[in-house]
Amino acid sequence: MTLISSTQRVPEVSAVPNHVAIIMDGNGRWATQRHLPRTAGHARGVQTVRQVIRYFGELGTRHLTLFAFSSENWRRPADEVSLLMRLFVQALEREVDELKQQGVRLRVIGDTAPFDPKLRGMIRSAEQRTEENEQFHLTIAANYGGRWDILQAIRRLMVAKPELAQLPDQIDEQTLAPYLSMAWAPEPDLFIRTGGEQRISNFLIWQLAYTELYFTPKYWPEFDAKDMDAAVQWYRQRERRFGRTSAQIPADMANV
Repeated sequence: MTLISSTQRVPEVSAVPNHVAIIMDGNGRWATQRHLPRTAGHARGVQTVRQVIRYFGELGTRHLTLFAFSSENWRRPADEVSLLMRLFVQALEREVDELKQQGVRLRVIGDTAPFDPKLRGMIRSAEQRTEENEQFHLTIAANYGGRWDILQAIRRLMVAKPELAQLPDQIDEQTLAPYLSMAWAPEPDLFIRTGGEQRISNFLIWQLAYTELYFTPKYWPEFDAKDMDAAVQWYRQRERRFGRTSAQIPADMANV
């Protein structure tokens, strides 16, 4: 079922963000500051991923989306890209059984066509093995870009409904939304980016329209439970208006 977007209706707001999206930035810089190869930072960052999954699962969040590899990350040094691919394989080998036992459903979004056939097969297997889980939805964005997402949605729509090419006025948000990569999920309530940068870097640019954006200087490998607490407390102080005035917001929802 496709969910109505926040530009069409006001979504429910609660003290616990239902969907958290994270750009896991700063792995390489964390390693460089410690005179380690950048690849060591990525390896250390895998531990933070485990902690974040556990934290938000226990908090009551239902959806967690992690930006693991952008469509622009192919521009990085070849050895770093190779390590990221190996880490992805290792994570699928080591973590899927535990995710399944914990009731986590895993999905991968992005253009996986350039990946090694072995990795693509492991992704399909992991998704199939966890597809009956509904307690917690973990989405990994790999070779993903927000502009790519919108373009592929338009292409899929045109294939499914070619008659709309002659009827452009009939194309609206509800028509396009089912073809986006995350059509099954509510829009993120809270976006977190570690590493000090303050931009969304082509991540979920359709879905982040009314998301609260939280930036922290902490590098991803050192992002711990206290930092997660700080992000959630900041979110709870936000006044989520969705185009309304403060006076229109019920008193008990002024700050979630």
